Amino acid sequence: MESNEDAAWELARKLVQIDSSDPGAYEGEIERHIRTLLRQRIENLPESLASRVSIDELEVLPGRTELMATIPGATDEPRLVFICHMDTVTLGDGWNDGIDPLSGLIRDDRLYGRGACDMKSGLASAMVAFEATLDKMARTGKLPRRGLSLICSVDEEDFMRGVEAAIKQGWVGTSEWVVDTEPTDSQIQVAHKGRTWFELTMQGVTAHASQPWKGADAIAAMAIAISHIRREIGSQPVHDELGRSTVTFGQIEGGYRPYVVPDSCKVWIDMRLVPPCDTQAATKIVQDAIAAAENEVEGCHGSFVITGDRPAVERDPASPLLAELLESTADVTGTSAEVGIFTGYTDTAVIAGTCQNHNCMSYGPGSLALAHKPNEYVPHGDVRRAQAVLTRLVERVCW
Repeated sequence: MESNEDAAWELARKLVQIDSSDPGAYEGEIERHIRTLLRQRIENLPESLASRVSIDELEVLPGRTELMATIPGATDEPRLVFICHMDTVTLGDGWNDGIDPLSGLIRDDRLYGRGACDMKSGLASAMVAFEATLDKMARTGKLPRRGLSLICSVDEEDFMRGVEAAIKQGWVGTSEWVVDTEPTDSQIQVAHKGRTWFELTMQGVTAHASQPWKGADAIAAMAIAISHIRREIGSQPVHDELGRSTVTFGQIEGGYRPYVVPDSCKVWIDMRLVPPCDTQAATKIVQDAIAAAENEVEGCHGSFVITGDRPAVERDPASPLLAELLESTADVTGTSAEVGIFTGYTDTAVIAGTCQNHNCMSYGPGSLALAHKPNEYVPHGDVRRAQAVLTRLVERVCW
């Protein structure tokens, strides 16, 4: 089959036009669409090869199914795995006139719409690289040397239960070479800050605001705890590549009338931690903050739960996948891509942190700065580049 340099661009537009918002429509329609496309391509193979290619599905949450398509390898070398999430954030408000989040509008050589860069263009690029492998199998009548899988995951934009289920199901683990196609600004991004979430609660004693000494102000106690946590996280050592640990107090609630001493306050805390600071160290900071608050505001008592615990992922310069991806970018663009960090947390970060897999990284079209915002778009040239690089990577490592 003749190569189509715009195959991923054309597919990305179709995918953008399918609502897979989370929360919202979720992934049902887009998963069925992807499954149909893959099955049609597989059915074009000679029966002896088509029977070797599998599509597995896994219902992670009610009505939310992810899939894995796998081409087996002729050897037992670790599979190359592309993992791409199908969900997007909510469609949102604030889009410019004439730009509908589900239109797949192309203007000024840009594809606009929710998920255009995060990450339907990356998903399309990986699908085209997978389909190119099927085409080569049809031409040669052979399986690739190294196996290739495409995992289309759910729930990445929320709790990442899709990738966790894929790990538990045995779809991916310690040995595979894994690439997600998040928007990376032309970089290969191989390291991530850890992500630890706390819910911190202060309980006090209610009283009339004119007699505050008869109560215990839970909000005042929380203010002390927040100040302590912010100061201590800010003083943690700086990592050479990942930078500083940070903390955000993203949501707070407390009290019920301005003239009543509040007897309860709760804050939701997002920490992005870099080594050597980790969840254990952060837990000690939160415990000390509670103690300081209880000491200063008599009658208040604090407690916490940890609702998210993702370890930091550091770069492994000896990763063979990193070396091959660098060579692939050089083959396509003439220059090896810059290697950087991903400021968020991705499906590959979960695999790396959970499975201690050192061959996990991100490379895809678009810019993370445009993700989750009104007027999200991806440039045409970025999608062409990503399609070519991922296809070249498969050619290098699988054949």
